[in-house]
Amino acid sequence: MTDLIRYTAAETAAAISSGEVSAVEVAQAHLDRIDAVDKKVNAFLHVDTEGALSAARAVDAKRAKGEELGPLAGVPLALKDVFTTKGVPTTCGSKILEGWIPPYDATLTTRLKDAGVVILGKTNMDEFAMGSSTENSAYGTTGNPWDLSRIPGGSGGGSAAALAAFEAPLAIGTDTGGSIRQPGAVTGTVGVKPTYGSVSRYGLVAFSSSLDQGGPCARTVLDAALLHEAIAGHDPLDSTSIDAPVPAVVEAAKRRDIRGMRIGVVKEFAGEGYQAGVMQRFNESVELLRELGAEVVEVSCPSFTLAMPAYYLIAPSEASSNLARFDAMRYGLRVGDDGTRSAEDVTALTREAGFGDEVKRRIILGTYALSSGYYDAYYGSAQKVRTLISRDFDAAFAGVDVLVSPTTPTTAFPIGERADDPLAMYLADLCTIPSNLAGNAAMSLPCGLAPEDNLPVGLQIIAPAMADDRLYRVGGAVEAALNDKWGHTLLEEAPAL
Repeated sequence: MTDLIRYTAAETAAAISSGEVSAVEVAQAHLDRIDAVDKKVNAFLHVDTEGALSAARAVDAKRAKGEELGPLAGVPLALKDVFTTKGVPTTCGSKILEGWIPPYDATLTTRLKDAGVVILGKTNMDEFAMGSSTENSAYGTTGNPWDLSRIPGGSGGGSAAALAAFEAPLAIGTDTGGSIRQPGAVTGTVGVKPTYGSVSRYGLVAFSSSLDQGGPCARTVLDAALLHEAIAGHDPLDSTSIDAPVPAVVEAAKRRDIRGMRIGVVKEFAGEGYQAGVMQRFNESVELLRELGAEVVEVSCPSFTLAMPAYYLIAPSEASSNLARFDAMRYGLRVGDDGTRSAEDVTALTREAGFGDEVKRRIILGTYALSSGYYDAYYGSAQKVRTLISRDFDAAFAGVDVLVSPTTPTTAFPIGERADDPLAMYLADLCTIPSNLAGNAAMSLPCGLAPEDNLPVGLQIIAPAMADDRLYRVGGAVEAALNDKWGHTLLEEAPAL
């Protein structure tokens, strides 16, 4: 059973399909692993033991009948607690939704179930996906399996930590300003932000509607591609869903050949604030791309330096609107309803008790930015910057196939180090935010360990909208070359829990 938790998703699915092992055995092995280590990691907020075993039994029954199984049938998955799951708690890491049981599944949840994926449970996250460290969860901080005293990235640290702790071979995250890619980078796993609108947001509890995007998290590029194909595609229930074919990401991941591709190194993603070991591993990755036959050129995107202030006006503005629905009247927490207080008083008391400091901070900032007299100066100006960033991407992609950069400026920092300095915390988003503002596709994959702290470093690959397959083509080639060089995967160097 111990070996089962170290199988890739592709290997797990093949073993189940061939009858080498049952889906129930695989599910139980991962449930046992969660039981053994998650008290230390705190990756899961809710483990759905009965639901997981029931889904696994259904896969085994299909195989027993001779029915064809899908490419991920029976594979366990950890689901970020921001997607609705019928009959299973969805808290978004917030006290204001503690105990809420959704009456419906998100489209992404439905697609996972239709693919035969076994959902193990819901993972920890920064409250309403607001954060870069998973320290803003109302249910405690998640530890990084490489060093439990350090952060696993945010806001989807629970999903990434579950992968690195071998609690699940697959996970789902959401990426509003880097919350799939950053956790991937600091935990030595793969995280992909698909093109905005290519994966349905129906049933994804909104933080910032024009930026939020669900996507795959995995331990290998191929596994991420298999999950990507399972969840992507047009959804009439989502008005922002793109009605276009899903790029052939699995085929691209298997290709592992980048000869003749033009790759741009973003000039603005370097310099002061970047850890020396991160830049060392990034520069080695750029050299590797050359060795693999790609042409590497430097690209300047000057508007990227304005991305962070623009993001931290647009995202809080949209959050202040989206979170207005948590008013104690319809669902979730209700405080102070003793028959003597008005609805307004009950709403105020509930929000005071139910929202954490970071959520309150962003609601206040967003409300201010949208207020009369300040809208044009702040929110309107930020949207103009967003247009400039999109134009910079368009100009860059006119000359190169993909762009590359470090995923984060530093490796995982100690828990609590930036808790009292929001601006320092926000710097973790430096390299990831532009892709969210433009809506294009991006991936983080492991490219080694920083020599000064022996912690994972992430390589970010950025592709044009609806060219997600380019991420997997480049990512698959880099991963294969690095694994050949090291003689093993990076996670094999992680200390045992």
